[in-house]
Amino acid sequence: MVVSLIAEPITGLVDTAFVARLGAAELAALGVGTVLLSSSIWVFNFLGIGTQTEVAQALGTGDAARGRDACGTAVWVSAAIGVALGLVAWPVLPTLVAWMGARDEVAVAAETYLAIRLLGGPPMLVMMAAMGGLRGVHDMRTPLYIAVGANVVNIALDAVLIFGAGPIPALGVAGAAWATVVAQWGGGLVALAAVRRRLGRPERVDLRDARNLLVVGRDLFVRTSLLITFLLLTTRAATRIGSDAGAAHQAIRQVWLTTALLLDAYAAVAQSLVGTGLGAARIGLARLAAGVATRWAFVSGVAIGAAMLLGESFVAAWLVPESAREVFSAAWRVAALAQPINALSFATDGIHWGARDYRYLRNAMACSTAIGAAGLLLGEWRGTETLLSVWWVTTLWITVRAVFGTVRVWPSWRGAPLRPSNRPIGRADDDQSV
Repeated sequence: MVVSLIAEPITGLVDTAFVARLGAAELAALGVGTVLLSSSIWVFNFLGIGTQTEVAQALGTGDAARGRDACGTAVWVSAAIGVALGLVAWPVLPTLVAWMGARDEVAVAAETYLAIRLLGGPPMLVMMAAMGGLRGVHDMRTPLYIAVGANVVNIALDAVLIFGAGPIPALGVAGAAWATVVAQWGGGLVALAAVRRRLGRPERVDLRDARNLLVVGRDLFVRTSLLITFLLLTTRAATRIGSDAGAAHQAIRQVWLTTALLLDAYAAVAQSLVGTGLGAARIGLARLAAGVATRWAFVSGVAIGAAMLLGESFVAAWLVPESAREVFSAAWRVAALAQPINALSFATDGIHWGARDYRYLRNAMACSTAIGAAGLLLGEWRGTETLLSVWWVTTLWITVRAVFGTVRVWPSWRGAPLRPSNRPIGRADDDQSV
């Protein structure tokens, strides 16, 4: 699970390293383009999260047909959303890029990158739903093969398309975009075949299933939109400070996303195990999975933070243009020290996904994002905004999320899905003593 989730951000790091050789303006443009695109895609992550939980709980109840149909419906909804996303976003790309603070050559490169990357929207969302279905039946290995294969193709094409080779001209930032689009279409098709083989062909695609998925997605959509809003605000703040700050922020953000998805592996596994446990009315088993995931995530966060501190000079040499290294170091250290707290915020997200506690996560994210956005806007208003202050505010945002996520399980107040007394009447929970 860890390897499958970090495959894509590792490719993002490779993209960053390649584009960094083109210059600070190109790297800043990549940062603007990737954060806008990932924002647009992440708001639909309910397609994977909702599918995984529904399939996992169907597995717990022994209803394979329900899980199969839910996954099939999610795939069709994902394809439709991917097409609609491109049609809506293409006409407003200049406005979006300008809002991010990009100007002149940075804005032109960012618009080019985004216009190409939107072609990969449909397969990217389909892959998200398909992998959710596979993980729901505890198949973590097939998504690994798909993710690694797609990203190996991406890296190989990067080397050719960005700098050119033989008769192929150097496409620069546009080459990085085309490499990703080709890899996404290949990965999406393979994911569809894997779902058909593992879960079987759905007997029907019911509009009621689609409606249920969108109802589940409502709270997740709002939650993820708030998360993305905060990340957009941090990138906007860094870009407004200057191209050096924007380039340094892109390097830190890309590493942060890599570590976040590594930690999210614990969330994804906890989601499946908690969902299956609750589907079988075994709350003790669900709580046990939650505790193990949280402890492992925290220890991993400590290890990641230590590795980031030790590897600062290597990352600076690999990902950061020479002119941006002065503003990079202090912000990098803050991001490293926040990793254990970051681990708790991601692990507890997965626990609540498995419990269908979507509304609580929405409200927790609303609170943390309001606090974080206020901190960023205050720095901008006072004229004291620096890249270091942007990452201190990000750490505050992470901390509020972690606190909300943890207290919902421990001590688990009345009404919480994982409260020990919340088991169905007449069903013995033989795992409670564990």
